[in-house]
Amino acid sequence: MSEETNADNANEPRLIVETGLDQRIAAIIEPVLVGMGFRLVRARLLNQNGLTLQIMTERNDGTMTVEDCEEVSTAISPVLDVEDPIDKAYHLEVSSPGIDRPMVRKSDFSRWIGHLIKCETSILVDNRKRFRGKIADVSADGFTIERDQVAYGEEPKVTIPFSTLADAKLILTDDLIRDALRADKLAKAQAANQNEADEEE
Repeated sequence: MSEETNADNANEPRLIVETGLDQRIAAIIEPVLVGMGFRLVRARLLNQNGLTLQIMTERNDGTMTVEDCEEVSTAISPVLDVEDPIDKAYHLEVSSPGIDRPMVRKSDFSRWIGHLIKCETSILVDNRKRFRGKIADVSADGFTIERDQVAYGEEPKVTIPFSTLADAKLILTDDLIRDALRADKLAKAQAANQNEADEEE
């Protein structure tokens, strides 16, 4: 991926964003993440282990290491302490989106064409709100899935406008694991080549 593509990815808005307190937290930490070369996938306050603030993030090329998680955690902790959006004690958990990741940007759909997804819309699309199938095509306005279970009278393909999307997630399959590992290996190799080129300059 070129630096230009990475810059485009960094500025690409999310289709699915938080509400309420999660939205306030996202607004506080997102500028810090972007400044560090990361992009926010999701911020969510969960009632587990007392209270846990889960921050899902990744580099603009889609990679994320344990060291990256530590770096992000170290950078956003003081900002959250100063802004103090959560009035109770909480545990901060920074993680990568994982292989069966939430799909929050248009580029997520383009990147994972051919893979199985489940999604939910905010309004009825083709008389439904819940869908499951393989991403067949992506346009500027939406994406088409080939349903893996078709009810009588339903079309095997349905196009879902991005504007109607409420939630979307990749479904874990052997093909997805293989392709995710391959993409991660390729991104790391490209990053290493870029670092070597930078050092030579």
